[in-house]
Amino acid sequence: MTDGRIVLLTTTARVAPGLLSYAAWQALHGADRVLCRASAHPQLPYLAEAGVTVETGAPELADAPALIGACAGGRTVVVLAAADGEPDLTRGLALLAGSGRANGMPELELLPGSYDLPGARLLDLVGVMDRIRAVCPWASTRTAADLARYGLEEVYELVEAIETGDRAELREELGDVLLQVVFHAVIARDDPEQPFDIDDVADTIVAKLIRRHPHVFGDEHAETAEDVKALWLREKAAEKRRASVTEGVPLGQPGLALAAKLAARARTAGLDAPLPGGADAPGPAGDFGTRLLALAVEAEAAGVDPEAALRAAARAYREAIRAAERAGGPAGG
Repeated sequence: MTDGRIVLLTTTARVAPGLLSYAAWQALHGADRVLCRASAHPQLPYLAEAGVTVETGAPELADAPALIGACAGGRTVVVLAAADGEPDLTRGLALLAGSGRANGMPELELLPGSYDLPGARLLDLVGVMDRIRAVCPWASTRTAADLARYGLEEVYELVEAIETGDRAELREELGDVLLQVVFHAVIARDDPEQPFDIDDVADTIVAKLIRRHPHVFGDEHAETAEDVKALWLREKAAEKRRASVTEGVPLGQPGLALAAKLAARARTAGLDAPLPGGADAPGPAGDFGTRLLALAVEAEAAGVDPEAALRAAARAYREAIRAAERAGGPAGG
């Protein structure tokens, strides 16, 4: 036998207050009583505006039997859950329902009033970084220049996780790279002359992605990956209006990656640029540099990332060294 109804209404702080489901509004307007433990619950002003009377701090919220009693006579009580989901109350109700000792046990319903959208946890990351930037003695004094080396390290660690295929490591390293982006945006927000924040960063990349995918968001057509690349390069050229195809290629990246990028730019532009000869860079270092450059250009033309190829070969070499060590070879001095 059931007597009345208890509805535990949950909401998420990652969706604007007042944006509740139709079922939630029905339950709120149809309830005999609406109870809420948290007097500062973000939904309260919006419920009041909608004509829903909410009792805050009602004693029934601390006493499961009393809450059951509030449903006597077929009454419906909606409990607007706090952020923790009311674990003590739900535990007490579950124990009574399972014991069979409650007289006239009401129906128990869990009703999500709002749901997290994809990407909602990013809001948590922004909030956490805001708090850290405001309170932490180290984070509050960092500059973008201070963080530069960490960003580089995190990207290298991400690449290693990708190459090793460790999924748990990949997830963690993606988070570390994301942290760098959010941290830089928090710092940029404090700039006295040209401030911007994480929303500006997101807005910029969203606009760029839409512009450079006219086959997705416009009337262009692309049937192959090469078609997509051609559209991307066309849109990029229109945006940048660079005097040289080498503009925008960071010279601080690893040498093989730099050589491959320059070779790709030249090949895409249809430029026949000769490789430097040994005479242009005299000495053993110049000779080795020329040979490495030629190999990097050859790899790029074959569709091979020379940096990744060398890392793979180096990992294999590392294993060979370890095997030699295990075999009892001489240790380096």
